[in-house]
Amino acid sequence: MKNKDLSDIVKYKFTDQELFKMALTHSSYASEQGMSYEFNNERLEFIGDAYIDAVVGAKLFSIMSTSQEGILSRARADVVCEESLANVARDIDLGKYLYLGKGEDLSGGRNKDSILADALEALIGAIILDGGYEEGSRVILNLLDQKIRLAVKGKLNKDFKTKLQEKIQEKYQTVKINYKLISETGPDHDKMFTVDVVVQNKVLGRGRGKSKAKAEQAAAQDVLLKGEI
Repeated sequence: MKNKDLSDIVKYKFTDQELFKMALTHSSYASEQGMSYEFNNERLEFIGDAYIDAVVGAKLFSIMSTSQEGILSRARADVVCEESLANVARDIDLGKYLYLGKGEDLSGGRNKDSILADALEALIGAIILDGGYEEGSRVILNLLDQKIRLAVKGKLNKDFKTKLQEKIQEKYQTVKINYKLISETGPDHDKMFTVDVVVQNKVLGRGRGKSKAKAEQAAAQDVLLKGEI
């Protein structure tokens, strides 16, 4: 059974194997197979989403004992955001275990941030229903431990565009940053974008990514790594 490896990875053994499979079943697969709505993982995602927020929030509250509410909220948002959860899902190779519709699979669904993050939340929701809140908390803290540690140190937020904007404002004050799309290559399901960072008609850096947003972040990171600003 292919789910056995995943069970070993997350260190939780399901009593209800159907619930386990449901957590890994994307709506595209359920629809393709003529399954009723309740057999995909969206309802489990609803449970997992809320509980991950609560567990991470409680952990940060305990660790960051002198931090104000706004700082705690920012740290939690960094840990539980879609990108962060998707990266955790990649760490455990969650995409390999998902039940996807053929079209979604062919379009790269096993590596999409939204699908991976939702599936991780659904998996946590299933663990809570199968084994209780204590087991759910244990798995959450185990999987998100590194993200929480980085958030506490203020090192998890990788919004390089914001950091670059702050650097530029310090140096030039009113100068505007432009992100110029240089190229867009590849088929629709696997495009690659290249973007330049332009300030005062000068190209300061270049980045590539699977979306314009990711290419812009990579370009901003390129500028910051050069240390010229």
